[in-house]
Amino acid sequence: MFRNVPRLAVKAARFSNFTSTRTFLTKTSSFRQVTPQRFAITPLRFTAAFNSSARQLTRSEVDEELVQKLQDELDLEKDMKDYDDYPVSVKDYLENGPFSVKDTAGQDEVVLERKFNDETIRVTFSISDINALQQDEMDDKALYDELDDTPENAQSGGAQSKGSPQKQQIEEDETYDEEGEEAGPSFPARVNVIVEKANAGALQIDGVAQDGMFVIDNVYFHKSAALANAQTAEADWERRGVYAGPPFGNLDEDLQVLLERYLDERGINTQLALFIPDYIDFKEQKEYMRWLENVKGFVAA
Repeated sequence: MFRNVPRLAVKAARFSNFTSTRTFLTKTSSFRQVTPQRFAITPLRFTAAFNSSARQLTRSEVDEELVQKLQDELDLEKDMKDYDDYPVSVKDYLENGPFSVKDTAGQDEVVLERKFNDETIRVTFSISDINALQQDEMDDKALYDELDDTPENAQSGGAQSKGSPQKQQIEEDETYDEEGEEAGPSFPARVNVIVEKANAGALQIDGVAQDGMFVIDNVYFHKSAALANAQTAEADWERRGVYAGPPFGNLDEDLQVLLERYLDERGINTQLALFIPDYIDFKEQKEYMRWLENVKGFVAA
């Protein structure tokens, strides 16, 4: 009987210590849960308010400068030329040519359409070609600078070197551009022609209009006219798998002449090849000014 007394005393002591320890931990845990939260809230609110205020102030200053710069660009473009009216060459073709024009504001592509007997003919081109030309001109300027800096062109004295043949050609082109109104060739414009017949499919002719000439690249045949005209990613992918025939320049010369006459009879001729680059130039300028207006209005709103 007495042997069990110490064991009971030890159990009671252990239980008492465990209870005290658990109570202390609970209180300590509660303190740790409350204290960090109370001290963490205030710095976060202060930082957010400070950053927001600084950001709004900076954005306001930049917005004003950007809006003013956009307006300056608009004023400059308007002073240089009046783009509200068609150029004479464009106006003359629109009034006397066989095609009607579908030109949607804000879109790159322009579509010309006409009826020819039982055929529907669509000619599509894009103003993006003129941007590609501007990039090429920048590349030519960079090439000019590189040629000018080469060791063989450097002179320590005496007569100035004429430089390499490439540099001379670039200089001649630039001089000709400045002196004559017919300076330099027009830019090449990619053109897509669709000749469609009801229940007979369609011909697709890819080519380039430049300097009053329409140069054919390839002639495709589509069993489905809907496939030739569809403007979806799926249709575009399917058209890429269509056999394009041989390159046009590899065809028999008589066949080339007859295909060119076939297109000429339908209005794909010198007049159209002159009109397309002129219209692209006109539309690109209109779209640029519209873009300036839209961006300025958005920033100022």
